[in-house]
Amino acid sequence: MCESCSAADVDRPDARVSRRALIAGLGLGAAAVGMTVLTTPASAATLKNGAWCNPALGYFPSGGYYGAPRPAGPHAGQDITNSTGTAVYAAGAGTVIRRQWGGGLGGRTGNAIVISHGGGVYTYYGHLNVYRVALNQRVSSGQRIADMGATGNVTGPHLHFEVHSGGLGPTVNPVTFMTARGVDLGGGWPRIDPGASGATVKVIQHLLNQRGYGLVVDGVYGSVSVNAVKRFQSGAGLVADGQVGPATWPHLDLVLREGHVGHHVRGLQTALNKRSAGLLVDGQFGSVTTSAVRSFQSVNRLVVDGVAGSITWRALVG
Repeated sequence: MCESCSAADVDRPDARVSRRALIAGLGLGAAAVGMTVLTTPASAATLKNGAWCNPALGYFPSGGYYGAPRPAGPHAGQDITNSTGTAVYAAGAGTVIRRQWGGGLGGRTGNAIVISHGGGVYTYYGHLNVYRVALNQRVSSGQRIADMGATGNVTGPHLHFEVHSGGLGPTVNPVTFMTARGVDLGGGWPRIDPGASGATVKVIQHLLNQRGYGLVVDGVYGSVSVNAVKRFQSGAGLVADGQVGPATWPHLDLVLREGHVGHHVRGLQTALNKRSAGLLVDGQFGSVTTSAVRSFQSVNRLVVDGVAGSITWRALVG
């Protein structure tokens, strides 16, 4: 049992529950547990801008949800369970301001990292096994920052993930916060809206170019790229709304393996680089790219076959 964040992270391998059950049945909503939800004058759509990503792959353990009752107070984060050594990534770009036991915050235990994202928003990553970034280092969204572990007061390895808003201290529901930004902490496909920018937009542009759309790969999801997505969606029998989400990604991605050449490989290499692969984006799926795919699959506890199928794609862009 873990008592980080003035609470205990329940983390049993047999406690697998669906993300929907957690949200609907266990009261993940902050309103259900009397906690404050981060509000913003921006619309929900504008927040799905590609700036955030999933910090770790795994499952939500029973009792590890935000606001779960604890002897010392409500659980302040969301637990994501997987094995020791699973990769942990920065959920957004920012600066590492804490890298120490408990993140230097009261009630937390275990090796931890705190990242400042600006605007009074911070993310906390707890129970880490290995640090992969330095104190005061600037990190990008999706950069590998640590390995999942079981340090501190825990019953097993997992990531304890918190979001702080309005300063370092006041927490908000991480699932709600990330969902509003197009990220499914349960491991699903992301949602990218018009106006987004960054590496994931480049991935989309590369994949569309493989279909002959001839886009400039600039990482800007403006009107030209949005119209291309809408045409693609219409041709695939989807709602042509311009949002690249769970309905569109499975049609957009392609199964890739060593020997493939083209824009789709560039998209794969770009996605791998967002997760710290450091590849040359040359569109050649050779031995180096194969090794990068296998390494990503291994550190995220996927089937290690060197083939980029839908499960690997979803983990990369999520």
